[in-house]
Amino acid sequence: MVNKPSVLFVCVHNAGRSQMAAGYLSHLAGDTIEVRSAGSAPVDSINLVVVEAMLEEGIDISDQKPKILTTDAIQISDVVITMGCGDACLFFPGKRYLDWKLDDPAGEGLDAVRTIRREIRQRIEGLIAELQTMATWLALVFC
Repeated sequence: MVNKPSVLFVCVHNAGRSQMAAGYLSHLAGDTIEVRSAGSAPVDSINLVVVEAMLEEGIDISDQKPKILTTDAIQISDVVITMGCGDACLFFPGKRYLDWKLDDPAGEGLDAVRTIRREIRQRIEGLIAELQTMATWLALVFC
């Protein structure tokens, strides 16, 4: 049996973009994909405007806490998606890395966060389709 894929979302503060992406992936993919998020310099709490924007989508991320990026989190993830953490994000050979250029919701109002949220959702929907196709192919090859 092939293990389910795992995705790590990384941004600087782990309070906005990475939390929205993790929330969407968990919500839309259910338990078919393992989801993590972390930050290179996490802050004390998640962005409240981001929480509000996600609640509009029926996704409650208010219980999430910013976490520090660790080498373990990268090593146990199949896909690492960075969102503006630059050189602070560690690189391990053999991992798939994607860099999503997204505006930072820090200090932005709800309308701006909604725009960022829409872009993240579109990217997450594409990622899910890609990972499910890959998992199906691996199951066929290794069964």
